[in-house]
Amino acid sequence: MPELRPILLVEDSPRDLELTLAALEKCQLANEIVIARDGAEAIDYLFGTGTYEGRLDGDPTVVLLDLKLPKVDGLEVLERVKHNERLRHIPIVMLTSSREEQDLVKSYELGVNAFVVKPVEFNEFFKAIQDLGVFWALLNEPPPGSLRNGRA
Repeated sequence: MPELRPILLVEDSPRDLELTLAALEKCQLANEIVIARDGAEAIDYLFGTGTYEGRLDGDPTVVLLDLKLPKVDGLEVLERVKHNERLRHIPIVMLTSSREEQDLVKSYELGVNAFVVKPVEFNEFFKAIQDLGVFWALLNEPPPGSLRNGRA
């Protein structure tokens, strides 16, 4: 049985963070949820730098990435990950309240795997997060060789 990899949730809004965690918990996923509250923390986690220097767990099964983040915005995080040979296989889902076409276009140009606009209505938001969690953690088949454990 393959080792469960964590889900990296990058979200600065306390309300959206709480709702997302509740929805993922309801899915009963066994994956650990790692939380980054800004883009710089997400980069540190993904690249194993800063407070995450030397982390030994594998790459996340998916990154749920907010677009508008403090310190480093979601587009820059996306660009850095997708331009890195070691990390570019990690699926990234842009999870945002932005409905701006330029954000959608730029995200896909940079290699995002999915772009999901956060529904405003509570039940729709909850359902959208559950569907994302189940798809990326259980149903999606990662590319061969991406089930890495650590930096080997």
